[in-house]
Amino acid sequence: MTHESIQPVTDASFDSDVLQHHQPVLVDYWATWCGPCKSIAPLLDAAAVDYAGRLRIAKMNIEESPRTPPKYGVRGVPTLMLFKGGKLAATKVGAVTKVQLDAFIEAHL
Repeated sequence: MTHESIQPVTDASFDSDVLQHHQPVLVDYWATWCGPCKSIAPLLDAAAVDYAGRLRIAKMNIEESPRTPPKYGVRGVPTLMLFKGGKLAATKVGAVTKVQLDAFIEAHL
């Protein structure tokens, strides 16, 4: 169950939901078959609450939206990318702990 403030994004909505959003956006590229993606989902839910008002969290299913991930060099999942002002600011590949996730977000907010 995904937190209600986490925005699902698609190839069609990526520009408006991520690149043109007024806040920084953390995009989680994931897939249904990906175990590590499932393991970090609760951490992203918690981050959606912790960073409410400062950061939007979005999830992109790479199987349902195959065009956008290659544009940003996504080769594996989970991949987290932080976008600020329509530009890619930072990337983290692989599963993370809460401490690592918070450190990644704080370093780039």
